[in-house]
Amino acid sequence: MSVQLVLRFISGKYQGGEFPLSEGVPVIVGRSSDLDMVLVEEMVSRRHAHIEMLAGVVHVEDLGSTNGTFVNGERIQKARLSEGDRLLVGTSILKLVALEEAAPGSHRNLQQVALGKQTIRSQQSSAGARMTGNLEEIPLPDLMQLFGTSRKDGTLVIHSAQVGRLHLAKGELIDATIDGVALSPAKAAYRMLAWSVGTFALEPTDPSATPQIQLSAQGYLMEGFRQQDEMNTVLPRAPKMNQRLSLRSPLEAPLQDLNQEQIEVLQAAINAPDFLTALDRSPKSDLNTIKDVVELIKRGYLDVFD
Repeated sequence: MSVQLVLRFISGKYQGGEFPLSEGVPVIVGRSSDLDMVLVEEMVSRRHAHIEMLAGVVHVEDLGSTNGTFVNGERIQKARLSEGDRLLVGTSILKLVALEEAAPGSHRNLQQVALGKQTIRSQQSSAGARMTGNLEEIPLPDLMQLFGTSRKDGTLVIHSAQVGRLHLAKGELIDATIDGVALSPAKAAYRMLAWSVGTFALEPTDPSATPQIQLSAQGYLMEGFRQQDEMNTVLPRAPKMNQRLSLRSPLEAPLQDLNQEQIEVLQAAINAPDFLTALDRSPKSDLNTIKDVVELIKRGYLDVFD
């Protein structure tokens, strides 16, 4: 069975759609109705990009579009696409994938959602938000890199085990919240960076959001990855999230040996029903709170209970 290269819409208005590529057949992408791939949205230029497969290699060229064409988060003029690469046009993210071609006479169970000389076919369309998708398909770090480079505005709503919101202005992170949990914006943002399962939707800017922080996408990712690397080192020595922490009794370690920040973490730990709640209530970052709790256990200030 032969292999067919297709561009699969993994986010945006046409999510789930597939556009097949043929050797030597140029594809012009844009908003104009007479083009090969028609994307009807305001951020797509009338003639936005040129895509063509030559000798099995997919080439993409920006045609002077207003909002640019991006490959794996980088704005390009010309680029080659390899299998798995992501292409951003307007608010649509397309992924180059290789599919086994269906046997003659068989048909995919798909519905037409857009027209051009070639047809984009999809199982469903997503009309509510400006951009939607799955974190398993497009991880949050990749999204933030794309949004930072393309200077996106809006509120990125993430539905995972919890619901989080990242507020963006010109591609910079200006606020972050997790529903039902009172966290500082930076603490909420870095915690969300570890979420790898769930869905996302880039919605219009929330008029009630005011700048609380100012982090470039690159700065957010660099610091977030640093914290994750350190956390992976210290977590094996930390309590489990559902375990309870208690002041050791009798307490032999002198409290005067602790600084004010350590005392605040100690209080958060012993007043919380479990370790996760202690992390939420601690004034320090998750990483520094975990480090302090591990140290407080080691020095004899805290005991851990199931």
